Amino acid sequence: MRKFEKIFIVLFIFGIQIFLSRSIFSETLSNKVRERLRNRIESAGIPPEIFVGDELIYSTVILPQFYERRTYYPAFIDDTGLLSQVNSLIKTISEADKEGLIPEDYHLSKINDILSNIQQNQKKKKPHNIGRFVDLDLLLTDAFLIYAAHLLAGRINPETIDSEWHANRREADIGEILQKSLELNKIEENLKGLLPSQEGYAMLRNALLHYREIALKGCWSSIPDGTKLKKGDRGTRVIALKASLIATGDLDKNLNISDDIFDGELEQAVKKFQKRHNLYVDGVVGPFTLSALNIPVDERIRQIELNMERWRWLPQDLGQRYILVNIANFELDVVENGRPVITMSVIVGTQYRRTPVFSDKMSYLVLNPYWHIPTSIAIKDKLILIRKDPAFLAKGNIKILQGWGTETKEIDPDTIDWSGITAKNFNYRLRQDPGHLNPLGRVKFMFPNKFDVYLHDTPFKELFTKTKRTFSSGCIRVEKPIDLAEYVLKPSPDWTRLNILTAMDNGTEQTIGLPEKIPVHILYWTAWSDKDGSVQFRNDIYGRDRLLDEAMSCKPPHFMDTK
Repeated sequence: MRKFEKIFIVLFIFGIQIFLSRSIFSETLSNKVRERLRNRIESAGIPPEIFVGDELIYSTVILPQFYERRTYYPAFIDDTGLLSQVNSLIKTISEADKEGLIPEDYHLSKINDILSNIQQNQKKKKPHNIGRFVDLDLLLTDAFLIYAAHLLAGRINPETIDSEWHANRREADIGEILQKSLELNKIEENLKGLLPSQEGYAMLRNALLHYREIALKGCWSSIPDGTKLKKGDRGTRVIALKASLIATGDLDKNLNISDDIFDGELEQAVKKFQKRHNLYVDGVVGPFTLSALNIPVDERIRQIELNMERWRWLPQDLGQRYILVNIANFELDVVENGRPVITMSVIVGTQYRRTPVFSDKMSYLVLNPYWHIPTSIAIKDKLILIRKDPAFLAKGNIKILQGWGTETKEIDPDTIDWSGITAKNFNYRLRQDPGHLNPLGRVKFMFPNKFDVYLHDTPFKELFTKTKRTFSSGCIRVEKPIDLAEYVLKPSPDWTRLNILTAMDNGTEQTIGLPEKIPVHILYWTAWSDKDGSVQFRNDIYGRDRLLDEAMSCKPPHFMDTK
């Protein structure tokens, strides 16, 4: 046989083998599913709209990219059938309620229905229904991607529901996380690894479990309206009060509940409850305490769930040391290595000039600051006072300025016809000199941000005694400005407490750069858990819980994709 004929025969046989192998390979389960997946995704349009029955596939960006990377090879199916990762994912999303989320948002019922159908067909040794396998793989993949996105960055983007909220949400390649989870068989571990790592989230998670247990036991009874309840009182309302405080954990559960006397032990339990709810602590059940006691447990559970969501909006690392302001608690903490080292009261914005939520870095402070009165405040608040009293500006050491920089000039207020000045033709700047009348006090702490919000001292110290402290125009007044100044300047040996006070006493404005920038987190928490397990609740002073509750009650939006 000639040489070229032998070569031809060899090549022919080799070609036949390749053809046969490809034919066999193309008939495998995974390849049949693969082809269907590709057809489903490629024909879904841009952006893709994919349904499995009446279930919408939410991930319109990451899911197609994920399958394209795999050349459309199924994620949870191979030639033998379903992978073990299916059960791991179902178990994990079934427990989404432990994170304050809803398992049904991740196709749980539909997944179980299709899985049951596939398993029944296998028992009956029926041929594979390829369409069912495709549906299941799409649902499982979407469930992982969406749940992972929710754990990583929250179910809701807060900026879509509140313009005063700027979140520094975590980002990651969710598709790559799914790929690694499948390769390493670590579905559950990798999803849980996306949860906030801070201790505060874990403690709030435990609080959610505790309050759900209270609900299962029958909640707490409502206390009927009536006169104030105080030490020495008797009656059925006292018994109802005891039952409620035992349920909340503020009163010893072994106490004789049938005893209708309001004794010293009950008074201490009321004080404990009042402290946990930021009420006036006097041990007397007045109208505000009664109202807090009668809030249903389901509302408290929802409050915890909403604040768990807010934890998911935070960056993974808050900083080794940072300043945290909880608007709803009217409190500031300086935190080092996860522990507060300084705590003080703060005053926040009114309902109409609300303090926003954001994070930034403090870079400098100003001693004896001038107050450059914002134009909005000058027009809305000061203009009417100037019209009423021509001496108002002089009494407050307020100057009228025009121009900027070297072109700034001071205007004599007596040369202005204030009766003709309106919001439309107000082209002046108001600047108040440093001093005891200046509302910024003797120091302001700057972390430049788009909201023009900062921390500052105040001459109105009496306001810190109030329980509800919403008196500012959006900035945050601090109770212990000297302590805070000493702390942020601590790395600089020149700025001792004595030197800070001396510089303040000279009355001259002075800007001081911080030796190290410090992260500042302005947050809004209405529920959290202390290290002893007691749960703190605060009033929703700005209605932000309500907005978030409405958003969380809707189905996941179509655009829920994360990098």
